[in-house]
This record gives sequence, C-alpha cells and structure tokens, in this order.
Amino acid sequence: MTVPFRQQLDMGLYILRQKLKGNRHYPLVLMLEPLYRCNLACSGCGKIDFPAPILNKRLSVEECLQAVDECGAPMVSIPGGEPLLHKEIGAIVKGIVARKKYVSLCTNALLLEKKLDQFEPSPYLQFSIHLDGLRDHHDHAVDQPGTFDKAVSAIKAAQARGFRVTANATIFDNHPAEEVAKYLDFCAELGVGVSIAPGYAYERAPDKEHFLNRKNTKELFRKVFALGKGKKWTLTHTPLYLDFLAGNQEYLCTPWGMPTRSVFGWQKPCYLLGEGYVSTYKELMETTDWDTYGTGRYEKCANCMAHCGYEPTAADAAFSNPLKMLLVSARGIRTEGPMAPEIPLGDSRPAIDVHDRIVAEQMSKIERESGAKIARSTELVD
Repeated sequence: MTVPFRQQLDMGLYILRQKLKGNRHYPLVLMLEPLYRCNLACSGCGKIDFPAPILNKRLSVEECLQAVDECGAPMVSIPGGEPLLHKEIGAIVKGIVARKKYVSLCTNALLLEKKLDQFEPSPYLQFSIHLDGLRDHHDHAVDQPGTFDKAVSAIKAAQARGFRVTANATIFDNHPAEEVAKYLDFCAELGVGVSIAPGYAYERAPDKEHFLNRKNTKELFRKVFALGKGKKWTLTHTPLYLDFLAGNQEYLCTPWGMPTRSVFGWQKPCYLLGEGYVSTYKELMETTDWDTYGTGRYEKCANCMAHCGYEPTAADAAFSNPLKMLLVSARGIRTEGPMAPEIPLGDSRPAIDVHDRIVAEQMSKIERESGAKIARSTELVD
C-alpha cells in the first residue's frame, strides 16, 4: 500500500500553487490535537505530562473545523493524546472529510473496533495505528501487555470494513535493526504501509536513556534499509526523507510545514516543541522567529530528525528537484559510503525550560473560565 496517487497529485498541485504565489512559509499538514489525555503512558512520550484539569480539556468540533479552515493545509493529522477518547471525534473527522482534506487519525487502536461505526470509509480518511514494533517490543514500549494484539485486531477489522490503514512507528536506540526489519516484514504481510521515524528527545519523557542522536539514527536506518533491499516494504514517506534518515542528505527542518493546533492554542514552533501559544494561525506564522529553531540553532533541536520537521523539507526538495527524487527512488537508499556533512552544533542557543510557566498560565486560564461559568450559573439561578 502506497500513498494513493490522487493524494500525491493533490499535494503536488497544492505545493505548486504555493510556489506560484511566492509563499515560503506554507503548511503541508495541520497537526490537530483535540485533547492531551491518553489511555496509555508510553515511556518515550512527553506529550501527556500535564495536571488533570488540562488533560480534561477538549477542543470542540467547531474549534477543530475552524483550525482546519484557518490553516488551509491539504492534510490534517489528528494525534493526541488518544483522539478516540474524544466523544465527538466522529463529527470532527466527518467535518474535515466534507472539506475534502486528507485526514490521518493517529490512534493506539485500543478503542478503534468499538468506535468504527462513527466513521465512513473515504479516500480522504486513513487510520494511522501506533505500532512501535513486534509484540514484545511494542507492549514494553507502551507499558501495557496485550496492546499489540488489540492493535493488530483493530487493523484487520478496519481493513475488512474498507478503511485505509497504515502503521506508525517511533524508533529508539534499544530497537535493533534486525528487529525493525522483522517488524516491517510483518507490516508488509499485514498489508499496511508504515510511517517510521526516530523518537524526539522529549525533555519530560519518563525514559530519557534511549533517544537516538543523529549519528546513531543514520547508522541504524542504514542497517535497516540494507536489510530491506529486495523486500516489498511500503514506507509512507518521500524517498528523499528516507535518504535523509540514512545520512545521505543534509537538510534543515521546516518547522512551519506541520503547524499544531492544540487545546492551548497554536503551538510555537512545531508539533514536538511547545514554547509558546497564540490564538490564531496568522499570529503563529507572523510572530514566530523561525530562524531561531532547528538543529544547529537551538539546543532542544540538536538530535531531531523527526518527520514532522524534515518531511516538509524533503517534499519541497522533491518538488524543486524531481530528477533527484526519481534517481533516489530508482536506485534505492544508499546504505554505504560517506554520509552528508553534519550540521555544527557549536552555535546553538541554550535550551529554555518553559514547561512550568506554560502549565501555570493554562491552569490560571482554566480557573478563570471555571469562575466565569459559576458566576453565570449563579446569575441564571437568581
């Protein structure tokens, strides 16, 4: 299973329109987080470390669709938290599909079989199932036995109902190349394409010992791709991004390529790094100092090679130089020889810890909103 031709064509035409307009900062994918709460607590995740009042917040259907319209990206990815915990997730997806936007609903699939009736198969919808490896590795990564089997069962159930299904895997340094290759063999047999990327080094993740640095990432993916030569794996990325993972391309990230709208607002600067929030997409694009983020610019970005930052860069490179992209596609990913020069880190500005300040601001906001609701209720009773 590959990215459907219709979707590739629509994305290509969208990029062409942006180029003709002279736009540099344009989005490819809206990362829409309608909630932070999750029914798992993965050891490598730094997205759910919030007090209960924040985890209880939800974006409404109207807020989600407003974000889609405001951003204008041709594709919407719905991560979380766990989006299937949102009681109105079916209405959110339906509204996005009605706008003819491509939707990738990212889920751990624990609730998917129960929730399938809320969705209708569509060329604009895919389920992206969180599957970090084969059974033992995945269940260890999410710290809950049985989740692998539930996810695989949900994949088969969704496929049987006519839904397009892919898997997404986050790779850490405790995942040997041979095991990653066996996992990709399994996914090929299951009939699902795979989105695969190294884990971002979340500063608040419970397990901070197994994040890959850039050198280790490139060496690991070279080994994986070498093991995959001649096999029918489907990796749902541009060939140039995969070539980048193997150390053959030197890219800077494109943090505005996948802007994020969460329960806090529009997140600066990217999906992985929340250092501030604004109320509108326009404000996000115009007030974010993009040149201060990225590998070689900011300490928190030092080891990042995640797809949310580099896939838009690779897509732009493929559009600008289609011959290069075709050559990489034809020859396959190079797994030997010298690597592209690495970005120097010596001039990176120091990391700033903003988590506690942001949490305090959001908690104060929740308290003010709760106080206002109580006041209105009292006035109605009186």
